[in-house]
This record gives sequence, structure tokens and C-alpha cells, in this order.
Amino acid sequence: MKKTAQRSNRVWSVVMTIVCVLYMYPIFMVLSNSLKVENAISTSTAFELPSADTFAGLDNYVNAISSQGFLSSLFYTTFITVTSVVAILLFCSMFAWYITRVNTRVTKALYLLCAFSMVVPFQMVMFTLSSMADTLKFNTPWTLWIIYLGFGAGLAVFMFCGFMRSVPIDIEESGRIDGANRFQVFTRIVLPLVRPGIVSTAIYVFINAWNEFLYALLLVSSSTKTTLSVAVKTLEGADILNWGSMMAASAIVVLPSIIFFCMIQNKIAGGLADGAVK
Repeated sequence: MKKTAQRSNRVWSVVMTIVCVLYMYPIFMVLSNSLKVENAISTSTAFELPSADTFAGLDNYVNAISSQGFLSSLFYTTFITVTSVVAILLFCSMFAWYITRVNTRVTKALYLLCAFSMVVPFQMVMFTLSSMADTLKFNTPWTLWIIYLGFGAGLAVFMFCGFMRSVPIDIEESGRIDGANRFQVFTRIVLPLVRPGIVSTAIYVFINAWNEFLYALLLVSSSTKTTLSVAVKTLEGADILNWGSMMAASAIVVLPSIIFFCMIQNKIAGGLADGAVK
């Protein structure tokens, strides 16, 4: 039995290694081509490593960053991502604490609505949401985080509720007896105890907000004030397409989320496991 299990583990290790290579290959090709000259990308040498004749250095990255609107798109993407993370962590943690401590039919219904919202695809409500965003003037990069808050709240509340239920009510009651008000109990007792849930939720919100494309494309009315993902799409639709700048811009968009995920991937798995068990 032990030898069979070891053999099975080796087989699965080989299979998962192959899958990992297949997933990483497109990213590797983008990074490789972002360092080549234009002619080398549009020919058969696109699948080869940069050589002395095709190596362009960082010129493509300089051209991508200096292109019109790229730096402003980087600023808007950073602003939307940061505000989305802060808003979802703040409001959803408070809401999850409320519905886990107030056991009524209303709170149970609210919890089910949050869980149901996770299975509603954006395509089902995109036309209604786009019309509503235009009416309420939410069609700018400054207000896009509100849309992200609405669509990200369901998963965030679901995750926070799993962690909030692990916090003993006796600890909160002890804090109240010692003179702490509700806000102090929440910020000084509850939040430190659900830190793994905060980290896990922040990671998912950051990656989704940074890489999001469809919301920004449909909801933001301005063609010059866009996010990085939409800005890269604009480069693709240009009359004269510079593949080197296109690859460099794509690498700039993708790399931050990949680096961020690799740095804290262990906290994602650990946080989700803790929340599931608790």
C-alpha cells in the first residue's frame, strides 16, 4: 500500500508539473517577447528566446509607459484597487459581524442573499447595471470601486462569517464588562482574531480588482480615463500596433498580481483552511 501511494504521488507530481508548465508558458512568452524588437515578434522567431540580434532591452517598456494615458491608467487602477480593498474589508467585516451575532430571520435572509449573489454572473445584469451606473453617475474611475464593492461583497461576507463564528461570544462579553463599547469590541477584539480572514479576503479582492476588465470596459464612459486592462486593449486596437509595446504593457499589468500572489500564497491556503475548519 505504501509503495502504491508513493507511486501515485509521483504520477500526480509529474501531471501537475506539466499542467503548471502549460499555464506558465503563455506568461513566459509575453515576458520573452516584451524584450524583443518589433520584427522578431511578428515573425517565426516569436517562439524563440531573445538573441543578440532580437534583444531590445527595456525600450518596449519605456515606450509602453510613455504612451498616451498609460500612467494615468496606472494611477486609476491603483486607486480603484486600494479603495475596493479598503471598502470591502471595512463594510463586509462589520456586516458579517452583525449577521453572525444577531440571529434573526432577517439576518439569515441577508446571509443567503450574499451567498446567492456569488452565483449570479455579471453578464446577466450588465445592461441594467450599466444603465444604473450612467443614471447615478457611477461611470467614472473615481466611483468604480462602488461597483466592485457590490459584486465583491457576497464572497467577502461569506468568508468573514466563517471566521466571525469562530470568535467566542464570551470574549466579546468580557470586553463589554470591562467598559469597551461596540466599536472597541469590534476593532480591538474581533478584528485581531479574524486576521487570517482579513488577509485572505484582501488578497482575492486585490487580484480581482487589479486584473478586472469587463466592468471597467462597460461601465466607464470616458475613453481616456480607463484602467490598465482597458488601456492595453486600446493599444491592441490602435491603427499601427507595436507588438513590443503591447507585450511590455501586458507584462506590466500581469506581473504585480503574480508577484503579490507568490509572496502570500501560503496565507491564502492557510486562511481558507482555518475558516473552513472554524
